[in-house]
Amino acid sequence: MDTPSTTPPPAASTEDKTVAIIAYITLVGFIIALIMHGSKKTQIGAFHLRQVLGLILTSIVGWIGVAVVAMILVFIPVVGPIVAALLWFGFGVGLLVLFIMGLIAAINGQQKPMPVVGPYFAKWFAGAF
Repeated sequence: MDTPSTTPPPAASTEDKTVAIIAYITLVGFIIALIMHGSKKTQIGAFHLRQVLGLILTSIVGWIGVAVVAMILVFIPVVGPIVAALLWFGFGVGLLVLFIMGLIAAINGQQKPMPVVGPYFAKWFAGAF
């Protein structure tokens, strides 16, 4: 019986991974990666550009949301400022974890979405890049 081969896709070359990795390095890196991607489009570059775009937008909207909630919480004596600080810390750590996991996937040349939000980014920004 002949079984179908389940060989993994070929690994991305270093040149292909460059756009993906640079996209994760600050907003300036994202813009540079966009320019580099314009001259040589790759699947891995486009995938990670979409992931980083989602992460940037999530961080902006999230920080605004956390700021509004924190401003309300600080009016609750004693407990409010503590909860607000924990909220800021938790959101920041969550973004850092997503960033690191995305960067590791880019370094390894994988098109692996970030946990929880990555599949949404891939779907929402499917036509981008």
